[in-house]
Formats: sequence, C-alpha cells, structure tokens
Amino acid sequence: MQSSIQLGWSLRAAELNRHSAVPLYYQIQQRLLDQIRSGSLKAGQPVPSEQEISVHLRVSRMTARQALKSLCSLGVAYSQRGKGTFVSRFKLEKNFRQVLSFSEEMRARGSRPRSRVLAFRRIQPDSEVAEALHVTPSEPVFLLRRVRLADSVSLCVECTHIPVRLCPDLQETFDPVESLYQSLLDHYGIEIGFADEVAEASLASFEEARLLRIRKKAPVFRFIRTAYLRSGEPVEFVRSVYRGDRCKVVTRLSRQAKLGGEGCN
Repeated sequence: MQSSIQLGWSLRAAELNRHSAVPLYYQIQQRLLDQIRSGSLKAGQPVPSEQEISVHLRVSRMTARQALKSLCSLGVAYSQRGKGTFVSRFKLEKNFRQVLSFSEEMRARGSRPRSRVLAFRRIQPDSEVAEALHVTPSEPVFLLRRVRLADSVSLCVECTHIPVRLCPDLQETFDPVESLYQSLLDHYGIEIGFADEVAEASLASFEEARLLRIRKKAPVFRFIRTAYLRSGEPVEFVRSVYRGDRCKVVTRLSRQAKLGGEGCN
C-alpha cells in the first residue's frame, strides 16, 4: 500500500506558524482539509498517521492525535483500529441549533457554495405555503427553486417561498446563484431572527434522484423550514430535499436538573 505521504501529503513543518494564537493542531487540520477538498486525498485513502504527522511536522504525538481526532469529529475522516485514519465521503451537518442559510453552512465548512437555478418566478401559494407565511391564497409569493451544490457535489434541491410584498423587485435585485439571506439583508433590511424546521426521512422521487445524481428511491432527508423576523413575522417558507448519503442531522439534548427536594433514581 502506498504511504499517505505519497498519496498527497505535502505540508512542511515550516508552514506551521508556531508563534500564532491558532493552535498547531488546528493549523494541521486545516491543511489536511485543504488536501481533502482539493482531491489530493480522496475518499477511502489514508490520512497521514499520527506518527507521520509528528515526525514530518516536528509536533508532539498529542498534537497530531488531536488534529486527526478533529477531522473525524467533522465527519470528513474516520478511524479504524489498527489500520489508521481514512478520508470519508463528505457529509453536511444540519445543525438545529443555528439558523444558517445553505451558503453560510457551506462557507463555515470551508466549501464553495454553488447553485443551479430551476425556477424563479411569482406564483399563487398553495394552502401550506399560504398558512405558513400568513398570506391569502390570492397574494403572490416568489418561488425560487434551486439545486444547491458544495464545490461540485449536488447536495439538495431547495424550494423557497417569500411574500412579494416584502421585496417586490427581488427578481431585479437578486442574483439567484448567490446567498438569498445576504441579499434580503443588504437590499431590504430583512434579517432572519429564528426559524422552525422539521426533518423527515424519505425516499427520492425520480426527478429528485435525477437532479441530485443519485439512484431513484435512494434515502433522502426532507426539511420544511419557516423563517421569521425577530418580531415573529414569517418571511420565508422552504421545502428542501437533501441526499441521505451526504447529510446528517445534528442536535444537542440536555437533561433538566431536578427541582429541589426530589431524589435521584
């Protein structure tokens, strides 16, 4: 088997800034991420081992171990006992603790968000959209349907609805391949405060499979999101379908402390 260094390991010790406030493990993690995203290290290939990183970059084994562990925590690598750490297939983490646009989620992970526009027009809302956005069935809304990509990978089909009255010239001011949330803020002062989002496991339809480049009836996640201003006014209703092999749902659960006087079981 080729060593992981031969498979794309080109980082040199001199590239590490040992005087920076940025921890060494994080600098190593970011450089490894660059190699993975550029394709120098591909899915299934070994990541440089703890020993290789330690010797090659002149860092402690603990620092090397932390860098590899952080890659695994991000979901871009996985560890096999006795064999090493390997590049995994990219998975988007849908985090229910933050309200982020697709573009913001991708940039936070160091990926380049892209969009392929399928439709951008005014429509009359169906009953679900009208109810969510508090509009009448005759009040027009914008429909923006896009395939969203991270780098060159199709991750989801997203169908967004926004009341026309909030941004009547949106089709003139907004480039639909860019970030919608940023455009709403820049041109209309509309800032999303919070959102309700529901996730459901499902199977891809023929059209969804074609757009996402997956097989028909492959597992997908369906998300429904209603986003609001801080005042509580709904401004966006989104139906989206994410590839099940490239997405995972992450949330944090906490257990409330028991009130005084109650015993522990």
